[in-house]
Amino acid sequence: MTMAPESEARPVPEGYVRLTIDGIEVEAPKGELLIRTAERMGITIPRFCDHPLLDPAGACRQCLVEVEMGGRPMPKPQASCTMTVADGMVVKTQRTSPVADKAQQGVMELLLINHPLDCPICDKGGECPLQNQALKHGRADSRFHDTKRTFAKPVPISSQVLLDRERCVLCQRCTRFSKQIAGDPFIELLERGALQQIGIGEQQPFQSYFSGNTIQICPVGALTSAAYRFRSRPFDLVSTPGQCEHCASGCEIRNDWRRGKVMRRLAADDPEVNEEWICDKGRFAFRYATAADRITRPLVRENGQLREASWTEALQAAAKGLTEARDAGGVGVLPGGRLTVEDAYSYSKFARIALRTNDIDFRARAHSDEELQFLGSTVVGTTPGTGVTYRELESAPAVLCVAFEPEEESPIVFLRLRKAARKGKTKVFHLGQWVSPGVEKTTVITHNGGPVRTGELVPCTPGGEAAALRSLPPEVEESLQQQGAVLVVGERAAEVPGLYSEILRAAQRTGARVAWIPRRAGERGALEAGALPTLLPGGRPVADAAARAELEQAWGAPLPAAVGRDLTGILAAAASGALSGLVVGGVDPNDLPDPALAEQALRSADFVVSLELRPSAVTEHADVVLPIAPSVEKSGSYLNWEGRRREFRTTIEGTGALPDCRVLDTLAVEMDADLFTQTPAAAAAELDRIGPNTGAGLPAPDVPASTAPVPGPEQAVLATWRQLLDNGSMQAEEPSLAGTARSAVAVISPRTAQRIELGHAQRVEVRTARGAIVLPVQLAEMPDDVVWLPSDSGTSQVHRALGVGHGALVDIAATSPMTPAASNGHGTTHLNGGRA
Repeated sequence: MTMAPESEARPVPEGYVRLTIDGIEVEAPKGELLIRTAERMGITIPRFCDHPLLDPAGACRQCLVEVEMGGRPMPKPQASCTMTVADGMVVKTQRTSPVADKAQQGVMELLLINHPLDCPICDKGGECPLQNQALKHGRADSRFHDTKRTFAKPVPISSQVLLDRERCVLCQRCTRFSKQIAGDPFIELLERGALQQIGIGEQQPFQSYFSGNTIQICPVGALTSAAYRFRSRPFDLVSTPGQCEHCASGCEIRNDWRRGKVMRRLAADDPEVNEEWICDKGRFAFRYATAADRITRPLVRENGQLREASWTEALQAAAKGLTEARDAGGVGVLPGGRLTVEDAYSYSKFARIALRTNDIDFRARAHSDEELQFLGSTVVGTTPGTGVTYRELESAPAVLCVAFEPEEESPIVFLRLRKAARKGKTKVFHLGQWVSPGVEKTTVITHNGGPVRTGELVPCTPGGEAAALRSLPPEVEESLQQQGAVLVVGERAAEVPGLYSEILRAAQRTGARVAWIPRRAGERGALEAGALPTLLPGGRPVADAAARAELEQAWGAPLPAAVGRDLTGILAAAASGALSGLVVGGVDPNDLPDPALAEQALRSADFVVSLELRPSAVTEHADVVLPIAPSVEKSGSYLNWEGRRREFRTTIEGTGALPDCRVLDTLAVEMDADLFTQTPAAAAAELDRIGPNTGAGLPAPDVPASTAPVPGPEQAVLATWRQLLDNGSMQAEEPSLAGTARSAVAVISPRTAQRIELGHAQRVEVRTARGAIVLPVQLAEMPDDVVWLPSDSGTSQVHRALGVGHGALVDIAATSPMTPAASNGHGTTHLNGGRA
């Protein structure tokens, strides 16, 4: 009897094929690339152009292997990064095939013909795939003896990316990333043949929020960072895992440092969150921690001037002043939205135990009572197991973004939405005012065959989002009714009365799930930590006696029963003298809805304590300034928008800088209260022991949908949101990064421009009783009688200059033609009614 071989007897699973690689039989999913199958087997095939998150290109030919199909070998070696597996295929890599090994050596020899021998000074030296593979898969001798080709170097393709053309091996990783992942096709292959090179269009720099990723994935030293170039060598650096502190995306990063200073940041590999990408803000904006004006010693005000003091003196002065203020009119706490979970918990506990108040609010931005109810009923307590995740965004049949600009407010969410749209699985809709770059890149995907529309903008007037959400176009409504659809809402919804309520009504109507994505990294954690006037840690309502009793037992101290004031209420009370003191944690008044009210509150308060890293507008009014540690000098965790815990450890040890939780714990001891938050680990452990709320949460908001205001003859409705790169204090000391920020322009429709009689080279003036902003104009398809301004870019400081926000009525007029000095796109700002 003839026995069938075991491989023939064993059936191939459905959706798989069986092939042999280097004599080893393996089963692989249909459509998988040969190079991926070999990787899973532990067989490394050299490559340059291949990247698991980019479409195959077959550009470098370094991954050649020998292939047989049906017992017949192919006439020449094949690129394993472009060939998919097939049933019965026999593959021989360089490990078992002299033919494949010779082919790979020949390709390497060709790549090195013009490659310069500048490894000792190249930024990539020591971590260069070309170096490594030349040693392992290259020939010892070269047959090329002519003069190498040279180019002028470096070429700045943007203010932060420099190009050395002679190092380039034309792998096309950078061009594919820009086109496919980021949607910024500003970098391309130019010329033909031996002159082919990477370049950009004339007068068109590489303006991308994600350009730093091209530096990291470049397999040679062709693309380098202007901020890091020649600063260090890879083998001089110590690498520490970290978490990005800039937004709620929750990116995994790697801090490379030496001599107590971070030299560069790289994206770490986290498939569940940021995959292998980070935005340029997360990559380059880290030098604020070593800025020359950083506060390193406590400051105490004496005779109207701040002077340096010891920690003991400063803490005693702060404790004395806060105790007196607490016993007089009370103290409000403004921790801000950039705290770790542990620090936010310390502020929450400090307010309730040391200051005996619920007057605490982390929302250093526009906010509302409706938002408090939404957060307490819908968001708090959600985790990746119960809420929306990145994977669910990517697999959703439809996503509707409401009051949320993903590219500006959460760049990694933007990349996921674009990826989902590009794969043809997801329709991305935006409820907003105009087709911004981020909207365009998630609704129109450009393939080799031309642009494909994968979503659309649902235009509405600012302030009318709730009404627009109630009557969505049929296509959008039907798409949201599909299983797995998601409604994404941003923090800007707090400026539109009834929008949060309408979001919940739309979710109930369509079955779509709701995801809340704030802009700052610490907001999600501060919500769980109870840094709000209506919520205690774990999402326990302040007004719930049973919840208070549960927390009183855990803390061993009585808690105030009255619901506290929100941020605006705290500032108004301090300005009027109803509150005697303020504790401020790194809040910039320009971020607040009414900076003038904030400054009045700081001036009027009897005693102000500021915990901050660098001088700010709060410092000018603070009675005691307590310096705190930046994220790289402490440990802790953030919660990203999913509710996913993102832990990190200290990168730079031994600086003496203290985290907020340690400062507050010591300050509370001086006030005869115990927080037990001496370390981030202690604070995190206590918060975990307390756990989430097991009782009822806050009721869901039910506010009627508001309608957009109707502008008068010389008015428009203001739309505004912050751009990713703007005037933020954490972008200090980064001139290269600032060079890629988008210009501050006013966006209006052609009919609006015609109505205000806007002429050639004229600017637009947007005015309120508070002041005016004058900017160059960009025309776009958007609702008429609407003007969009960036909230805090260049001279466009909307809240400070105008005193209003999204959805407000403003005066609008054309101004005189631009002068040469004003033609740089930055515009001007006038306060107190000044004219342009």
